[in-house]
Amino acid sequence: MHRFLIPLLAALLPFPISAADAKPNIVLLLSDDQAWTDYGYMGHPDIETPHLDALASRSALFGRGYVPTGLCRPSLMTLSSGLYSHQHKTSGNDMAPALVGGKKGDPEYAKLTEQLITHVDQHPRIAALLGEAGYLSHQSGKWWEGSFKRGGFTHGMTRGYPEKGGRHGDDGLKIGREGVAPVTNFIDEAVAAEKPFYIWYAPFMPHDPHTPPQALLDKYKAKVSSEHVAKYYAMIEWYDQTCGEIIDHIEKKGLTGNTLFVTISDNGWIQKPDGPGFAMRSKQSANEGGVRQPILYSWPGVIQPGDRGEQLASSIDIVPTMLAAAGVTPPAEMPGLDLMPCLRSGEPTPRDAVYGESFGHDVFDAEKPEVTLLYRWVIEGPWKLLLTYDGELGDRYADIHPRDELRPQLYQLLNDPSEDHNLASAEPERVAAMAKKIAAWWPVNERKVLEKWE
Repeated sequence: MHRFLIPLLAALLPFPISAADAKPNIVLLLSDDQAWTDYGYMGHPDIETPHLDALASRSALFGRGYVPTGLCRPSLMTLSSGLYSHQHKTSGNDMAPALVGGKKGDPEYAKLTEQLITHVDQHPRIAALLGEAGYLSHQSGKWWEGSFKRGGFTHGMTRGYPEKGGRHGDDGLKIGREGVAPVTNFIDEAVAAEKPFYIWYAPFMPHDPHTPPQALLDKYKAKVSSEHVAKYYAMIEWYDQTCGEIIDHIEKKGLTGNTLFVTISDNGWIQKPDGPGFAMRSKQSANEGGVRQPILYSWPGVIQPGDRGEQLASSIDIVPTMLAAAGVTPPAEMPGLDLMPCLRSGEPTPRDAVYGESFGHDVFDAEKPEVTLLYRWVIEGPWKLLLTYDGELGDRYADIHPRDELRPQLYQLLNDPSEDHNLASAEPERVAAMAKKIAAWWPVNERKVLEKWE
C-alpha cells in the first residue's frame, strides 16, 4: 500500500487503518545549549515558544527528562548511537591540546582528532539502521563525527573534519540561522521518492554567538534588564520559529499523521546576566542546569498525549524508541528502553532511575573516558546522588569545575530543584544504597573517587 495514501484511505474505507501500520517519518528536533526551564510549555514567564508549545500539546511530555552527559558532542553521540558516553567513548568535545604541547596544528593532534572520530564507525548509528529499513535521512546542524555520510545519513550538510570548519558542523551550522530550505527540500525529495524519512535537525541555536533578529531582541529587551539575557531569550524564540517552519511543511504535505516528532536539547545553559557565556552549574556540569532536559514524543493517533508528571526519562531511550517505532529491533548493546508500548497506552514507563556521567571538556585518552571523569550520578524518584572524581581537566577548564564540594551530594529535587541543600550527611543509608546502584551501572576504578564521607 502506498504509504502516503494511508491518511486518505483511513477516512474513506469502512475499516480503520492506523498510522502505526506504516513506517513513520521521524523528526528529531535538537536545540543547542538551552536550560530545561526555557520553554513556554515548561512555564517560563518571559520566553515564547508557540510552535513547540503546540507540539507539546499533542505530545507525551516528560518534564523530568535528562541527558546523561551535559556537553554537546558526547550528548549528541548518545543520540546517534543509543549508548552512554562511557560506552561510545566520546566523552568530550576535543582531544586535549595539552597532549601535543598546546599546538592544535601539530600533525599528531590531527591523528588524535581522527582517533576520536573513529568511535562513530565502531558503534550503532541510528541513521544507518533506519537506512537498512528503507529510510532516507538528512543531517543538518551540529555534527562532530566527520562527514554526514560517516554517520550513516543518506543526505546532509556537514562535510566534516578534516574539511575547513569541520570541527562540529561546518556548512551544517547554517541551518536555522539561514533558513531551513535544505530540510524542507529533503522532505520534498523523500516524498517524491515515496520513502519514509529521518531528520536530524540540530541547529546552532540558541548556542552563542547570540545574534537574534533585531525585532526579537527588541521584544526581549523590553522584558528583561540584561541585554545578554535578552539575546539568549530571543535566540530561543528564533529556534522555535525554525522548528515551526519544519512542522508546518510536514503538515502541508499531509504527513503529520504518520510522523514521529521527538524533541530535546543536547545540554543545559544558564545565561550570565552580566556578560556573555554560561553560569556555573549549567553547561558541562552534572547539576540540573546541565543535564535536565524536557523530552517530547508526538505521533498523532499512536502516542497518547499528556504531561507525564514526575516520571523520569532519559535521552538514552530515544534511539531504541525511534527504532522500534520504525519496526527496527534495537541492537542488544543499547541499554535504553523502547518506550513505544507505554507511549501508545499512556501507562507509566518502566524507567525508575536515570544515570549520568560528566567528563572534562577535553579528552586526554580517547579509549579511556574515566581519565577525565568528574561525576557519576543517579536519580531515583525525587532523590539525586552525585559522586565526584578527580578526572584530568587541563588548565583551560579548571575554573568551570572547581569541585569545591568533594563529598557525595544528595538532593531532594522536588523540594530543592536548584540543588542548594546537600542532605548526604543526614541520609547515609540512602547515599550508600544509591552509590551501589551507580557502581553496578558503570564500575570504575574506585581509587579515583574523592569520597569524603565524614
